[in-house]
Amino acid sequence: MQRRRPSWGARANRGIEDMASRVDGQTGEVAQHATAVIVLGLRVLRIPTLLVLIAPIPFIVATLLLALNAEGAGRVIGLVLGLLMAAVSLVFGVRRQRILRAVEEPSALATELGIAVSLSGKVDETRTALTQFAGAGGWRVMSRLRGVWSGVSMTGRWIDEVGDLPRARYFVPPRIGTTVTLAIAALWLVPISAVVALFAVIGSLASAI
Repeated sequence: MQRRRPSWGARANRGIEDMASRVDGQTGEVAQHATAVIVLGLRVLRIPTLLVLIAPIPFIVATLLLALNAEGAGRVIGLVLGLLMAAVSLVFGVRRQRILRAVEEPSALATELGIAVSLSGKVDETRTALTQFAGAGGWRVMSRLRGVWSGVSMTGRWIDEVGDLPRARYFVPPRIGTTVTLAIAALWLVPISAVVALFAVIGSLASAI
């Protein structure tokens, strides 16, 4: 009888367990403190980020509907702007959901953060940076975390390896930078979508007269 090969998920879990066994105690402790700050910060931001995600949706829908009823260049411009805004909102929503899932198991996240530090090849430098973040926290948890990592030089190999960590990869370069950029774009999307929808309404009324 042919033996079943272990699934990719099982192999990945064993790989993470093997790497976790090589994390020293000090690094593990720093990772736990940093994880506590991350989890607390994201719990506080859960509702505000949901509001940021929902707020532009009515304006985006209105823009698309008005564009569909328009003609000529107004139709094309309205559809392009509406679809671009919808894409930004969708990408932000997906990233938000993945990050919230990543902090559902704090102990697993702490383990992966410890592994990420160990993989850096510059454990002392990286651990010091994470220690500074653990003492900061605050509402701007993701931007603070990006600022901490910006002072640490990371190799391409390290970036590739941390990409295999399903939770920690969202809190280390390069994805932490992408997350902050998406958050800023989502914030700007609220007033921008309102202005675009207003112009779409004006254009629709003007063409009807």
